[in-house]
Amino acid sequence: MTGTPATPGIDDFTRPYWEAAAAGELLIRRCADCRKPHHYPRDFCPHCWSEDVAWERASGRATLYTWSVVHRNDLPPHRDRVPYTAALVELAEGPRMMTEVVDCPPERLAVGMELTAVFRAEGDGVTVPVFRPAGEPGQGQSSSRSHAQPGDRR
Repeated sequence: MTGTPATPGIDDFTRPYWEAAAAGELLIRRCADCRKPHHYPRDFCPHCWSEDVAWERASGRATLYTWSVVHRNDLPPHRDRVPYTAALVELAEGPRMMTEVVDCPPERLAVGMELTAVFRAEGDGVTVPVFRPAGEPGQGQSSSRSHAQPGDRR
């Protein structure tokens, strides 16, 4: 897959990440030398520069670090999704990740809010991790294997 303006290209290095996302799992990288995790995927450790890094399954739990409600975005497919909540979350394992918060009105968002990963299939066959409030009643499973569809927003 080559990706679109809305999704990244997939290459041999990132393929395990995208295949795991399609299976409802979130992967991060961890350094075997300093033991620190990192995200976005790189073939070296950004902490100690070691090249001894490997994929590791993340829990799918996170807390909301900061966010912005986007009311205008002219790029496809975002123009059809506004408003949406772009967010920076802190994964339970430590790294921070850019994402989108779904299934939550902006007025309910709060720094430190507990979130869980869900996975949204995009039109081009790529599945992306997004996050929603953890433990929401009536929201189905609250695990890294839950799947959100593009229209699953309030």
